[in-house]
This record gives sequence, C-alpha cells and structure tokens, in this order.
Amino acid sequence: MLDRLPFLVGLRYVRAKRRNHFISFISLTSMLGLMLGVAVLILVLSVMNGFDHELRTRILGMVPHTKIEATDGLKDWEGLAERLTGRERVVGAAPYVEQQGMFSAGGRNQGGMVTGIKPGWEGKVSIIDEHMERGSLDDLQPGTWKVVLGSALARNLGVGVGDRVTLLVPEASITPAGVFPRLKRFTVSGIFSVGAELDARLAYANIADMQTLARMGDTVGGLRLELDDLFAASSETQAIVNELGAGYRGRDWTFTQGNLFQAIQMEKRMIGLLLTVIIAVAAFNIVSTLVMVVTDKRADIAILRTIGATPRSIMGIFIVQGMAIGVIGIAIGVAAGVLLALTVSDLIGWVEGAFGIHFLDAGVYFISELPSQLRGSDVLNIVAAAFGLTFLSTLYPAWRAARVQPADVLRYE
Repeated sequence: MLDRLPFLVGLRYVRAKRRNHFISFISLTSMLGLMLGVAVLILVLSVMNGFDHELRTRILGMVPHTKIEATDGLKDWEGLAERLTGRERVVGAAPYVEQQGMFSAGGRNQGGMVTGIKPGWEGKVSIIDEHMERGSLDDLQPGTWKVVLGSALARNLGVGVGDRVTLLVPEASITPAGVFPRLKRFTVSGIFSVGAELDARLAYANIADMQTLARMGDTVGGLRLELDDLFAASSETQAIVNELGAGYRGRDWTFTQGNLFQAIQMEKRMIGLLLTVIIAVAAFNIVSTLVMVVTDKRADIAILRTIGATPRSIMGIFIVQGMAIGVIGIAIGVAAGVLLALTVSDLIGWVEGAFGIHFLDAGVYFISELPSQLRGSDVLNIVAAAFGLTFLSTLYPAWRAARVQPADVLRYE
C-alpha cells in the first residue's frame, strides 16, 4: 500500500477542491501556460518548416544541386551525362552554357545570368517548366535567338513576350574598325516566376545560340546534376571529381545558396529557444503552486509520516501532483498545436477572405499562402523539453515536503 501511496495521494491532491482558491488559480495558470507554450512552439516551428520547404523547393529547384565542369569545356558531354546518371545518387543531368551579361531594352539596363539549355533536357534538373507564366521552353529553338526571362527581370526592363532585348556580354570583338563590345539582340519568348530573387537575375536561351555567342563551337560549359539528396551534394560532388580525375572540377549548391539555408536553420533554432522560455515560465509556476500546497498540507504530511511514509514517498506525492498538472497541460497543448499546424493555412485564408486583408502579398513575398509543415521530430523534442522542465520544477517543493518534521507540526495541532 505504501508503495502506491505517492500515486494515490498525488492524484487525489490534483482532483481535490482546495479551500485556498489562490492555489487553484495558480495551478490552472501553470496548466494554461504549458498548454499555450507547447501549442505556440509547435505552430511556429511548423510554419518555419513550411517556409524552409518552400525556399528549398523553389530556389534549389532552379539552382543545380551540383555542376561538373572541365578546364577546356566538355565536348563529349552526352557520354559523360550517361556515365554520371548511372551513379546511385544522380537522378538527372543536363548540359549548359552560362554567360554573365547586361540586358538592355528601352533605355533600361539590368544585369543577369543567361543560361544556355537544351529544352528537352532541362526538366531533368530544373522545375522551370512548372513555373512558366507565359510561353514555353520549347520555343527556344536553335538559331531563333529567343530568350526566357525571370518575371522581375522582365518587369525591370519593361518588356513582355514578343519584345526585343539586347544582351551585352563582357567580351570584346576585334574588327578592322576597332574593338567593339559583343552584343546580340534576343526576342522574349517566355517569362517564368518562382517567387524568389532568382526571378531578377536569371534568363534562359537555347544552348546552341549561347555556344555561338560565346564562340565555343560544340563545347558546353558543363553538366548540371540533380541528386536524390541535396544534402549529399558536397560529398557526391567530391566523389565525382575524384573519379573523373584531373581537368575536372565541381561546384555544389552550398557555394551559392548555403548561407541562406544556414541562416534559416539558425533562425529556427533561436526562435525555438526563445519560445521554449514560455514553457519554462509556465513550468516553473508549478514551483510556486507546489510550495503553497506543501505549506497547506503540512498536517497531512505529518500524519503520513507517523503511519510509516518515508521522505521518499512524500517527495513522490508532490512530484506526481506536479507532473499530473504538467501532463494535462502538455497533452492539451500538443493536441491544439498539431491541429493549428495542420489547419493554419486554411484559417489564414478564411481570415483574409472574411476581412479582405492579405498577410502575404504575392507581389512582395515569394508565396501568397502561409505554409506549414508538421514534423514528428519537432513535436517529440517539444514534449520532451516540456516534460523535463516540469519534472525539474517539482523537485524543490517535493524536497521541502520531505523535510517536514512530524513532531514540529503536530505539536501545534
């Protein structure tokens, strides 16, 4: 019977209606604080996961996971592409020719990167087909000198489909009349939008046209590779370069976009840490609750000690009581947080429709809906942290209760 004492008495104290309503109020406050802290933390981390997923999908869907280049360019690129796609992690390969330049139209100038592509191959390494607002990549036929612009780039130049733009490349042409900058007029055949900064600096043209402009002949700049795991890009790139030998080099996405995603992960960790403070505050409210309960129950503790209860059992009673308060708050918080994380996009959409407001303007942000991605690992970490903080909060009051001396209490009863 004494072995079950901490659970029986601890749970009874939770259910009992106290004479001291202030203690009941503090208990309820602690429970609500835990509930809100857990729910908000699950919701915020889920929304940050959603933004991270959208950025990763949109930006790294356009930026190659890795590039393989040769010192003098690639000639037998088709054979190399077939060889590399035979590797376990490589799921797609496509040739490219990149050219940095300055676009000019109607007196407006805008720098950008033009990538020469083979339209039939580009879908293996890019999601651009899914984000074409106007036109199609199939319009980029050899010799037509057509170009597909990012939406922000086209807007800055003030051009649309069918308009002409001039590309000025940072190379000079030497003629009998002197040295002239190399330039070429293109016709805009399409506009794409992925809702990121890439829209302001990327353009696509046919690879044959870019080879002609760069005077590369049949040589391409390199191969763009799509991997099954983008986080394995660094190791896979190094393995490919080692296998190909001297004269080859590789660059993966971490060279150009790594800082962005590291910043997102750092922000997620910092916000998670700050919001954990909410849970800590609520959990440590349990300290004040249990201290007042210990003071209120000194006579009960003394009687239990006289009938054989050990200090350890007395500690267990108040640990059980504090953990019961925490479990209820955490359970309700998890249920509320999961529900909100799964429905926040619909809820925000309803609020926007009902009140005519827009939280995410598509013209400013790269998405128009609030994304959310619930991860079980985040929920488990939050629950573990909340349980740990709650348990720590019960130790001091339980220790005080175990130190109550029956003779000192019963002397005045």
